[in-house]
Amino acid sequence: MTEKKKAEQPKAEPAKQPSLKEEIAAEMTADLDAEIKDEKVDVKALQKERDELEDKYLRAAAEINNMNKRFNKEREAAAKYDGQKLAKAVLPVLDNLERALTADVKEDSAVSLKQGVEMVYNHLEAALKENGVTEIDTKGDFDPTLHQAVQTVPADDDHPKDTVVQVLQRGYMLKDRVLRPAMVVVAN
Repeated sequence: MTEKKKAEQPKAEPAKQPSLKEEIAAEMTADLDAEIKDEKVDVKALQKERDELEDKYLRAAAEINNMNKRFNKEREAAAKYDGQKLAKAVLPVLDNLERALTADVKEDSAVSLKQGVEMVYNHLEAALKENGVTEIDTKGDFDPTLHQAVQTVPADDDHPKDTVVQVLQRGYMLKDRVLRPAMVVVAN
């Protein structure tokens, strides 16, 4: 035969070896066949044992499924609130910049310094907003989940009962989680 004809002939596939799963299944089948041939086999006991093992298997599979779901939830929560520690650490800096901006300045050098502080404040505030940190609204009714009442004053015509009268320190949220409640004075 020529070399060309040898190359055109299909090559014989190597014998496929059974997988470990197939080997175990074959062994189990052989063992069961041997036990069934034996007259002392208690079929009901074997069925009960099989049912118990199946139940254990199903419970283990359900537990693994629950663990995977729990892990995924925890991972999503960690990703959602990533940066919370950094945001909490930056809030006092934002407060101090805000206080610096309330100072009255008259000299030219102080005015330009104040403008620089204002630019830093604006950039920091914008960076926080871009990362999901927002200021808690303090207008209107007092909400104990968002506001911390540090003082109360008597209610009057301008400030009905359970409304915010004054904000002592602004509060912030990261997405839907309170980072720091707003410290407020409440009409009582």
